[in-house]
Amino acid sequence: MTTPRAPLVLASASPRRLDLLAQAGLRPDEIKPADIDESPRKDETPRALAERLAREKALAVHVSGQFTLAGDTVVALGRRMLPKAGDAQQVRACLEMMSGRAHQVLSGLAVIGPDSRESVRVVTSRVVFKRLTPEEIERYATEGDGVGKAGGYAIQGGAAPFIKRINGSYTAIVGLPLYEAVSMLDGLGYR
Repeated sequence: MTTPRAPLVLASASPRRLDLLAQAGLRPDEIKPADIDESPRKDETPRALAERLAREKALAVHVSGQFTLAGDTVVALGRRMLPKAGDAQQVRACLEMMSGRAHQVLSGLAVIGPDSRESVRVVTSRVVFKRLTPEEIERYATEGDGVGKAGGYAIQGGAAPFIKRINGSYTAIVGLPLYEAVSMLDGLGYR
């Protein structure tokens, strides 16, 4: 006789994270977005921010007896963190900065097991944008695809033709490093 597994709670409202989990055959039992302050701390590096936010989101919704999975994505040019674009103007500004350059996508991931053991990781991917024309930037900014996205773009959407090369995890750039998420859940006993 098999023992029932503890429920899996996704501490995120991101439809991309939910879709990625479904690709791995994982369906959260509950979606419970964490409401935390995502502001960077003074002198906090992009990597430290991604790790801290993922962990804080998981801790904010975790209840003993469940698996909790949380993630956060930070886009950075060196130590400069780009915003989660709130409007077309911010999308435009992000694309102008990334045009013809490489940037990093840091994906923080936190899993807490039913016994409150924690596993936290940051997956870093490097993305190289082609040099964008003003028309490409304007078209993408006005389409709205980058609003609400870290760095003002979605690799799986209309920004895909801007990407010359990636080095790292495609799923992490989309929103959840899937290999690591499955491995971390497995490591804490999720079956």
